[in-house]
Amino acid sequence: MSKSHTIRSVALVEALAGGSPAQPPGTGRRERRAAETRLKLFRCALHLFAERGFSSVTVEEITEAADVGKGTFFNYFESKDHVLGVMAEVQLGKVREALSAAERGKRPIYSVLHRLMLRLAEEPGRSPSLARAFISSFLASASVRKIIERKIQEACGMIALIVAAGQERGEINPRLKKDRVAIQLWQTCMGTVLLWSLVGAPPLKTRFENSFQHFWRAVALSGQE
Repeated sequence: MSKSHTIRSVALVEALAGGSPAQPPGTGRRERRAAETRLKLFRCALHLFAERGFSSVTVEEITEAADVGKGTFFNYFESKDHVLGVMAEVQLGKVREALSAAERGKRPIYSVLHRLMLRLAEEPGRSPSLARAFISSFLASASVRKIIERKIQEACGMIALIVAAGQERGEINPRLKKDRVAIQLWQTCMGTVLLWSLVGAPPLKTRFENSFQHFWRAVALSGQE
């Protein structure tokens, strides 16, 4: 990914985290409009993916829905595939925040991982159809799979560090391999999303809560359940 697209993706992730374009002090009108256009394109793309499926949506249809020219799309995204890559980056940002919280050591690792899992439910939890669009895109697009695979590897690496901190603090069974525990947590998340996307009930957050409690009981040191 080019440097300019990387910068734009980071800005978009920050905007999504706050629910609106994040603007530093002194941002000019041109920059504000660019941030608004980028966010509008992203949201229109997700809406169309959820409605019709990733493979059935064209860049032209995304730009038409956002009421901008086709060329504008490529100012902010390298391709349609990279729209979903940004969503993966949003999720990855939540893992980074969890690792930072674990490193500060002010909260139990149980609390850090519990909050992380509930936050991971936020984006796919917007609708079962959106969750299905993500899942189907992984199956249909090799380039999307490569993007997601890289993000998952990075996420699991950070989660493993959180697990290691939990082992050092006597919260997680030290006999368990931190890398395998990290993968298990991620598989728990993905499996929960898949099952929820099929029926849509109960709410994904509720399913994630139940899944996390089962996960924690399996990895917690005796007396920490």
